[in-house]
Amino acid sequence: MLRLFFISFQIMFDALVIIPTYNEKENIEAIIRAVFNQKKNFDILIVDDNSPDGTATIVTSLISEFKDRLFLEKRMAKNGIGTAYIHGFKWAIAKKYDYIIEMDADFSHDPKDLVRLYNACATQGADVSIGSRYSKGVNVVNWPMKRVLLSYFASKYVRFITGIPIHDTTAGFVCYKRNVLETICLDNIKFVGYAFQIEMKFKAWKRKFMIKEVSVIFTDRTLGTSKMNGSIVFEALFGVIKLKLNGVPK
Repeated sequence: MLRLFFISFQIMFDALVIIPTYNEKENIEAIIRAVFNQKKNFDILIVDDNSPDGTATIVTSLISEFKDRLFLEKRMAKNGIGTAYIHGFKWAIAKKYDYIIEMDADFSHDPKDLVRLYNACATQGADVSIGSRYSKGVNVVNWPMKRVLLSYFASKYVRFITGIPIHDTTAGFVCYKRNVLETICLDNIKFVGYAFQIEMKFKAWKRKFMIKEVSVIFTDRTLGTSKMNGSIVFEALFGVIKLKLNGVPK
């Protein structure tokens, strides 16, 4: 008698999308389903900072539907987007994902652009690909002009101070090859807000990794509340001076 033996195993795709959350109940299910609806298969890791609105509960309710593709890491407090991403990066490295993508939960980053960021690294030779708002003009929708100008000239300022050849240095829609994150000492990352995004790109550039900007359209959130505040902007503006003065980073 021929016996068939079925071995149960987890199918893990090569790319992970990390989505940090704090009070994103209006967006979280929709963004998860949108990512899973792409032609390319991605896994998702939600890093939730103990959202009081029940964001993590919604994610938990979806895990059985997306078994072995949707994961949740819950942290005890809101400690900044930078530390949330570092938590996710370490998780992804341990799981041996080849491509790790940062993405916001609020649809400001279009899930349809995930494949373009992935392909820039997987087939076009980049080590880091950036969903760039400013590589081809200004591609921002629904932002007040004051915020557009602040973001645009902040990136110009960073480029002038550090010399980094990137148009959108504060972008938070980024794909990294795993070896980039393994090379950068994540425990030495100093900043937690927008300056975190600058620091990661700066350290990758200093290590001679190839960085490619992929032009995207950034659309401001329609649901939920922005996490932008004055301290985040202050950190970004003055943090770059520290990066420049410190020279080649650890």
